[in-house]
Amino acid sequence: MRLNGKSALVTAAGQGIGKASVLAMAREGAKVLATDRDPALLKAYEGVANVETAVLDVLDKAAIGKIVQGMAKIDVVFNCAGVVHNGSILQANDADWEFAFNLNARAQFWMCQAVIPKMLENGGGSIINMASVCGSLKGLPNRFIYGASKAAVVGLTKGIAADFVAKGIRCNAIAPGTVDTPSLQERINSYADPVQARKDFVARQPMGRLAQADEIAPIILYLASDESVFATGQIFSVDGGMTI
Repeated sequence: MRLNGKSALVTAAGQGIGKASVLAMAREGAKVLATDRDPALLKAYEGVANVETAVLDVLDKAAIGKIVQGMAKIDVVFNCAGVVHNGSILQANDADWEFAFNLNARAQFWMCQAVIPKMLENGGGSIINMASVCGSLKGLPNRFIYGASKAAVVGLTKGIAADFVAKGIRCNAIAPGTVDTPSLQERINSYADPVQARKDFVARQPMGRLAQADEIAPIILYLASDESVFATGQIFSVDGGMTI
């Protein structure tokens, strides 16, 4: 059991990468608090060993603080919540920009700010942030706001890592390619031709297929475990070759 004795907190845990990561960490012995803004999605964890659930809207700073203070200790945090906006700079507007930066970056800032004091009390911890292949690593068409907000996550991650590198806290990010999740399917369904939209998403993956959430969870396990004790401030691409 790679995570025996560890306590983890995961946001956007109701589905997709968040859910796959919760289940993987729980199987490895961690006590996981799975949070999501949708209580219906959390019902899937009923009866799952090592998993407790709580409703959390990460856009509510006070709610984040309450969740964190309610945990005896936090060894691992996976900031998974996020949103994808479609369009170039010419389709961007202030409201979408603000929402994306609030959810993709500010919510991570709030969570990290809340958990770091508790991690310091316990001698350290591992923070894992959701970045993306789209942003500082690669520009993608019609992902202007998304890419900008995910680039901010990279800067946030490296800043935290630099400040706490000698204090037992590691902060890394993952940068997935296109993952076949319910949220992706929602975006595909919003296109005029969903069948063609899915083909287009597949076509931009050099491996010729989309990733599955279970294929992203292993890097979360690695970063959550002591196997990655010498890694901090890094962006781990799991992108099927998009950045070759």
